[in-house]
Amino acid sequence: MRVLFPGAFYFYRKIISLLAVYATHFLPLADTNSGSQHKHWHNWQARLPPFWVHPLLNLMWLIIGISLRLANLTAKPPWTDEFCTLVFSLGNTFLSVPLDEAIAPDILLSPLQLNPAASVGDVIHNLVTQDTHPPLYFVLAYLWMKLFPSEGGLVSLFAARSLPALIGAASIPCVYVLGKVAFRSPLVGHLAAAMMAVSPYAIFLAQEARHYSLAALWVTASLTCLVIATRHIQNRTPLPIWVGISWVVINALGLATHYFFSLTLCTEVVVLIFLAWLQLQTSSKFSLLFSPPWQRIYTVIIGTFVAGLIWLPIFLENRNRSNLTEWIQGTRVGLDWISPIFQALGTLIAMISLLPVESSQVLVVIPSGLVMLIFFIWAVPILLRGIKIQLQQPESRIMIQVFMGVVSSAIALFFIFTYFLGIDLTRGARYNFVYFPAIVILLGASLAVCWHPPKEWKGRENGIKSIGRWGINGKKAVMLIWLMGFFSAVTVFCNLGYQKYYRPDLFVQLIQQISPVPVLIATTHKTYVHTGEMMGVAREFKVANSPQKPLFLLAHQDKDPNTSTIALENTLNKLPRPFDLWLVNFHAPVAETLKTCVSDTKSLSRVNGYEYKLYHCQQS
Repeated sequence: MRVLFPGAFYFYRKIISLLAVYATHFLPLADTNSGSQHKHWHNWQARLPPFWVHPLLNLMWLIIGISLRLANLTAKPPWTDEFCTLVFSLGNTFLSVPLDEAIAPDILLSPLQLNPAASVGDVIHNLVTQDTHPPLYFVLAYLWMKLFPSEGGLVSLFAARSLPALIGAASIPCVYVLGKVAFRSPLVGHLAAAMMAVSPYAIFLAQEARHYSLAALWVTASLTCLVIATRHIQNRTPLPIWVGISWVVINALGLATHYFFSLTLCTEVVVLIFLAWLQLQTSSKFSLLFSPPWQRIYTVIIGTFVAGLIWLPIFLENRNRSNLTEWIQGTRVGLDWISPIFQALGTLIAMISLLPVESSQVLVVIPSGLVMLIFFIWAVPILLRGIKIQLQQPESRIMIQVFMGVVSSAIALFFIFTYFLGIDLTRGARYNFVYFPAIVILLGASLAVCWHPPKEWKGRENGIKSIGRWGINGKKAVMLIWLMGFFSAVTVFCNLGYQKYYRPDLFVQLIQQISPVPVLIATTHKTYVHTGEMMGVAREFKVANSPQKPLFLLAHQDKDPNTSTIALENTLNKLPRPFDLWLVNFHAPVAETLKTCVSDTKSLSRVNGYEYKLYHCQQS
């Protein structure tokens, strides 16, 4: 790491040292619930005005978060879902790519060219007629990418990925606000923001040219409104009209960004039902459920429902494009019944810590796995104890229950979809954005106890002091957990964790090494997903300025695989020989078609996302 990124390594080392200094002197000032301003206040008051403390800390978290999200931003090749974003955000369509014939790379990549004639209307129309996502993010991406010049005639990958990276960074101060409002403690807000800045899961979402960072931002904003509503329910005071209107607008924007935002809304309904039940426990008067705070909450629910109805016809129409989501559908056999449990657990773990356990080197995987195991054996009891202590504090109990309700109900919904509806949402780690901000807030609340334990817990034999069982006190434990997140973030932007599903760069290198003759790359085609797979390969040839100009065949098939076979046979008969045929993710019978070509028997390396076979087609 020091060798590959000497400047970055030096910068991050300085940031960590500054973090230690700032945290030691400023964070103890942040907890306004402590009943005093702490002895550090007077030492620093003369040097720095108090009202600068929180903005400076937030600025520091923001700088760290932005730098991690922009690091190596274009080093990893785009994959098929990102090509979907690129094409539709330009107002283009995949329909312009010819099928069932050999085409040059430039033709395959033509949908990635800037289209001055395209409008916002084209973006929306193409999405609602050809894709399965609502259009808000794609419209924003359309406006954003117009600000950047093309790269080699194609849309800028930096432009496409920088938008979600900046949106992801914006979630850092938003999480601070959520934590501060929920627990009335800037300390919780700062610790949540610090963890959001370095969370490997947050880095993963932010470095993809997709809409998940924006959706997670709406989740954070909606949860903030839920927290405010909870306070008013507790106090039995009317929810301010501006909060109600903001809540409806935020929910509408969330639904316009991703349909799975509706899962967040479902968790909020579960929490509201729980709050109503709590009120009925303290008073058997059902009239409380029609008191001023509840009346406006019902109005918010109705307004959100109406906003959701706008997308219902489009969502139902998307059912006709179920082949785009078939990868998360299917039956379960044998061990497949328990795999969702481990997938969900793995995603939860990777929200906090993810070392290079996905490396191809065993000597890297084993130590990384051991370090993560030791870390969680040490950290989980600390985090659980922090939550337990917060639950025992009257002023924070209800908020812990609210966020735990969001997380637990979201996970329950994931398993309901997986086991009862046959839609395995646990397979897509990115879908966990629906409750990720709640996890970060719970983490911040727990770490706040470690940093500044309540007075009644100080000095107890089994109290918070016991977290230093390996000679580590509360503040050092917080910093170690943060540092683990930081190094996990480095793991992600170096593509050693949350690795890309497709590695066209490695596949192109393999073709260049093996095939000195002209090349035809053929794949079966059902949807634009398969077009995106080949776009990744074609783009790598173009970016590398390779003298090799392969041809591509998208052999279309609907239900009959033989249609792809016929398209392959017709294409092979038209091409001059010799050439090498690379069948990539080709799912159709080829035995009869390739009688005049010789299968390569050498053992070649495996490439993520590209299952291939090589044939040498010589002159007959």
